[in-house]
Amino acid sequence: MSSTFDAVVAGAGVFGAWTALKLQRAGLRVALLDAHGAGNSRASSGDESRIVRVGYGSDQIYTRSAMSSFEEWQALITEIARPLFCRTGVLWLARRDSQYVIDTNNTLMRAGVPVEELSRSDVERRYPQIDLSDIDRGILEPDSGVLMARQLVHEVVQSAMRSGVTYWREGVLSPLANNKSHLNTIETSAGREINAGEFVFACGPWLPKLFPELLSDLIQPTRQEVFYFGVPPGDIRFAPPALPVWIDFEDLVYVIPDVEGRGLKMAIDAHGAAVDPETMDRTVTAEGTDAIRKHLARRFPLLADAPIIETRVCQYENTSNGDFLIDRHPGFENVWLVGGGSGHGFKHGPSVGGYVTALVTSDNQQIEPRFTLATKSAVQQRKVY
Repeated sequence: MSSTFDAVVAGAGVFGAWTALKLQRAGLRVALLDAHGAGNSRASSGDESRIVRVGYGSDQIYTRSAMSSFEEWQALITEIARPLFCRTGVLWLARRDSQYVIDTNNTLMRAGVPVEELSRSDVERRYPQIDLSDIDRGILEPDSGVLMARQLVHEVVQSAMRSGVTYWREGVLSPLANNKSHLNTIETSAGREINAGEFVFACGPWLPKLFPELLSDLIQPTRQEVFYFGVPPGDIRFAPPALPVWIDFEDLVYVIPDVEGRGLKMAIDAHGAAVDPETMDRTVTAEGTDAIRKHLARRFPLLADAPIIETRVCQYENTSNGDFLIDRHPGFENVWLVGGGSGHGFKHGPSVGGYVTALVTSDNQQIEPRFTLATKSAVQQRKVY
């Protein structure tokens, strides 16, 4: 069986789904593929919730992208009339010398983003359930919050299909057997042959498996453990609006409050061990459990003995510095590589989809140097958070 399209997008995570939708809206006939299905549990776009924030230190490129994407997320949520965003606010906890938080505040102010500077006493008064030992102040993005990630990926795919995108739950076999500089055809795991003029591979942690010689050293999938803790019955202090999302940048810990009764979500943002997304064991470790419980007891003494009610083991697909990878494959003039979400990519889905669409459909669109293959290395020196 053979099918022909203007463009094929492999990977129906947040980057691929938005890219397929925007390519179709740009007038192309698009096929979207995913081996395990949109929003599946193996995907980096899986799990229930993701933080949407616009603070990125002094890194204006991501602040601008997050602002633009946030508007599109809100438009989609309004269109589908489902409450898939929770405006919790995002609180950055800062020590006296937290330069990243200082830079975040300054960048947000320059960008015209609503932001509140809070003294320690302000934070204590608003959020007495948080232990602020060693914290001097905070900054609050009052309009930011939580996107219901898994459900939203499904909604983007559904919107793409309503726009005319053909969606198949099928994996893509490696295109490397093609020895030409122009890729004409790919084959799926179901034996389907697909012809297209342009190919976008937005396969997240599977990208280095599809293009091992090119990407095995440049994208590193890492194991990330996520924990949900049960809160006392009837206790609303750990749910919005009483508790916002908060980020302790110095300790690389973040918390999402009890949204939709799922429990308090807590995770350590430091990179875990390198893994294979297809085969890794997705049960949390004793070491990870001990580490997160120490952070929980430190910041939420009232929850020190709270039960773990759910766990997730997902992955980041990290580039060497945390910048996205969005570039043309050096061996194929019509193949685009889109990935490297690096743990912070979900919120940027709409902007990434628009940017890739511009690259595919226009000869004049310049590739952002920070997203190119040339700026990626095998040495991990994380700079984007």
